Amino acid sequence: MKKLCLLGLSIGLASHSVWADTKPAPIENKDAFVSNLMKQMTLDEKIGQLRLISIGPEMPRELIRKEIAAGNIGGTFNSITRPENRPMQDAAMRSRLKIPMFFAYDVIHGHRTIFPIPLALASSWDMDAIGRSGRIAAKEAAADSLDITFAPMVDISRDPRWGRTSEGFGEDTYLVSRIAKVMVKAYQGETPSAADSIMASVKHFALYGAVEGGRDYNTVDMSPVKMYQDYLPPYRAAIDAGAGGVMVALNSINGIPATANLWLMQDLLRKEWGFKGLAVSDHGAIFELIKHGVARDGREAAKLAIKAGIDMSMNDTLYGKELPGLLKSGEIQQSDIDNAVREVLGAKYDMGLFKDPYLRIGKAEDDPADTYADSRLHRAEARDVARRSMVLLKNQNETLPLKKTAKIVLVGPLAKAPIDMMGSWAAAGKPEQSVTLLDGMTHALGDQAKLTYVRGANITEDKKVLDYLNFLNFDAPEVVNDPRSAQVMIDEAVKAAQQSDVIVAAVGESRGMSHESSSRTDLNIPANQRDLIKALKATGKPLVLVLMNGRPLTILEEKEQADAILETWFTGTEGGNAIADVLFGDYNPSGKLPISIPRSVGQIPTYYNHLSIGRPFTPGKPGNYTSQYFDDTTGPLFPFGYGLSYTSFSLSDMALSSTTLNKTGKIDASVTVKNTGKRDGETVVQLYIQDVVGSMIRPLKELKNFQKVMLKAGEQKVIHFTIEEDDLKFYNAQLKYAAEPGKFNVQIGLDSEDVTQQSFELL
Repeated sequence: MKKLCLLGLSIGLASHSVWADTKPAPIENKDAFVSNLMKQMTLDEKIGQLRLISIGPEMPRELIRKEIAAGNIGGTFNSITRPENRPMQDAAMRSRLKIPMFFAYDVIHGHRTIFPIPLALASSWDMDAIGRSGRIAAKEAAADSLDITFAPMVDISRDPRWGRTSEGFGEDTYLVSRIAKVMVKAYQGETPSAADSIMASVKHFALYGAVEGGRDYNTVDMSPVKMYQDYLPPYRAAIDAGAGGVMVALNSINGIPATANLWLMQDLLRKEWGFKGLAVSDHGAIFELIKHGVARDGREAAKLAIKAGIDMSMNDTLYGKELPGLLKSGEIQQSDIDNAVREVLGAKYDMGLFKDPYLRIGKAEDDPADTYADSRLHRAEARDVARRSMVLLKNQNETLPLKKTAKIVLVGPLAKAPIDMMGSWAAAGKPEQSVTLLDGMTHALGDQAKLTYVRGANITEDKKVLDYLNFLNFDAPEVVNDPRSAQVMIDEAVKAAQQSDVIVAAVGESRGMSHESSSRTDLNIPANQRDLIKALKATGKPLVLVLMNGRPLTILEEKEQADAILETWFTGTEGGNAIADVLFGDYNPSGKLPISIPRSVGQIPTYYNHLSIGRPFTPGKPGNYTSQYFDDTTGPLFPFGYGLSYTSFSLSDMALSSTTLNKTGKIDASVTVKNTGKRDGETVVQLYIQDVVGSMIRPLKELKNFQKVMLKAGEQKVIHFTIEEDDLKFYNAQLKYAAEPGKFNVQIGLDSEDVTQQSFELL
C-alpha cells in the first residue's frame, strides 16, 4: 500500500479498495494540516487547485484525467454519477501529492427528485418543508458522488422581468434570510464532512437580483444603505449559518464587477463578515472582466480576480495561463495565490475528502444497478412539499375544490408537459419521471368521473420566442408545437368544454421562459394562450386556471375571466399529483405569495415594503399630485403574503403586553386566529413593523416574523410574537445598525395589506 506522510500521519492514498478497507488516522486541525500540505506543493500544483473545470466538449474526459493526474485541476462540475467521478478521483490519487478532487453541481431545488422551484418553496412559508426538500436533495446528490452545490440562490428579486426570479425566494429580506439559513443547514447537515451532506455555496454574491431593467447580467447601481438594509442580509444569513462557499455574481456593483471588487470580496465578505470559506467565480466571469472594460486582457483579468480574492476560476483558463507570469513579474504576490489555495484545500478538508477521497463516491460494487431508477426518488416527500407551495389566488362561488363526479375538460399546453413541470435548473431530474397534470388528475379520478383532455393552444406561436427556447437544447427541441392552426385547437377545446361541467386550463410559461438569460419585457401569458382563455370563458362554463410559471405574471384580465386561479409555479417531479390533490380538495391550499403580483409590467417594481414618500396616493381620494399611475389602479393585483384557502380565517384585534419598550425589554404581541369555515386548514399569520419617524426615511412596513398554524374547522388559537429592540434596528445613513427611540406601529395580518394595528414607543 502506497502512503503519503503528511504532518507525521499515515494517510492511505492508494486505490479505493485499499482506502475503503482502512480506517484513516484522524487528521489534526485544519489550519495546521493545510499549511503543512502547502509547504510541499509546487507553484503549478497550487495554481492547479484554483481551476474548476466544466465537464463538456471543450475538455474531453481523457484530457481531464490526464490534467488531474498532473495536479492541474482542483475540481469539476457537471459530472454527476459515481462512474463518471470515480476515474477522476482515481486520477487525483495518481498525482504527486494525491490531493482529492471535489465534484460540484447546481442542485437548486432537488437532485434526482425535483421539488418545486425556489419561488414556490418560499410560497409555502413552511420552514420544515423547505428544509426537508434541501436535506433530501443533499442526500441524493451525495449518493451520486457530489460534494458541493452552487446553492442556495438568495438574491432579492423585485423585478419579475428577470428570468432568474424563479431560482430565488422572492422580494422580502426577512423571508429570504430565514430560508437561506434553513437551506444551508439542510444541505450541510450536522457537518459538510458527513457522507450524506454536501457543502453549500451561496449565490450570487452580490445584488444580482437588482440588475437594471430585470435584464440578466446587467449592471447594478445601488446606495450603500439599500444594499445593507435590503439586499445583503440573505447572503449574510447563509454565511452565518455556516455556508462553506460563495459563488460570486456576474454583475457589476456601482461600476466595479463583483469578480474584481475589492470592497465586496475583501472589506465586506472577509473582513466585516469574517467569511473564511471558498469564493468561486461564476461561469467564465474572470474572462468577462475584459468585456466589462476593467481589464485590458486576460493577464489583467486574472490579476484583478486573484487580488480581489476569487479563489477558484470556474470554466476559465486564465488562472493557469496567467498567474505564473504575474507572480514572476511581481504584479501579484505569492500570498495572493496562497490565500486562494488555502481556501480550496480548507473546503476539501471540511467536506471530509482528505480523510476519504471516496467518501461520496463509494465502491464500484456498491453503485446503484440503475442510476436513474425510480426507486431512488423521494416521491411522497416531493408531493407533500409541492402541495404546500401552491397559492390559491381566487375561488369565486367555491368553484374549487372540484367534484370527482363532474365531467371535466383539461385544456392547455402545460397540462401534458413533463419537462416544464420540473422548472429551471432541474439538476439530474428526468422529464419521463415527472407526473404531469393530466397524469395527476387521471390518477385522482380513476373511474369516478369523465376527464377529457385537449391541447387547446401551444405555449407560443411566436417563432422568434420558440427558436430562443429551443436554442440550447442540443438533444431535441424542448418546446414542440402542435402543427395545427391556433384557431383549430381553440375550436376543439371549446367543443370539449361545451360538453363538460367545468374547465381546467393549464396555462403560463414553459420552463425556459423563466430561466437564466430569459428576461422578458412582457409579463402577460402568451397571446395565443390568452385567446384560448377568452374562448373558454365565452362558453359560460366554470373556468379554473392552473398557472405554471417561474415569475409573477400580469393576469389582470385573467383574474376577471376565471372563476378560480391556482398559482402552482413549477411543482417538480410529483407536481401533477400534488396539483390534483389541491384541485379535488384532498389537500387544502395554504401557500402565500413571497412576491407581489403586479397589475402590469409598467408598475414594476411593486414590492410591498417601499419607503414612505411625501405625496403618497390614498385609495378613494383624488390622485392628482400624488404618487400614482393615473391610467391604472395603484398597488399590486395580489399583495405580498396573500393566499386563500378552502376554509376561512379571522383575526381578533391585537393585544400588546406594553405600550413601551426599553432596550433590554420585550413586548408580546398577540392575536387570536380562528378557522371560521367548514374545513380544517392552515394559514400564515404575519407580523409587520413600521418605524414611524426616523433619522432617515423608513419603509411603510417590514415583515419581522410569521407563524404557520393548522386549525380544525371552528378551532381558534392565540398566536404570540415577541418584539425586541433587535427587531427595530436598521442601517442608518452612516451604516450604523441600531434602533432609534420613537413610535412604532405593529401590524398582524394574513397578508401584507389586510392587517390589524397597534402602536408602542421605544424608549
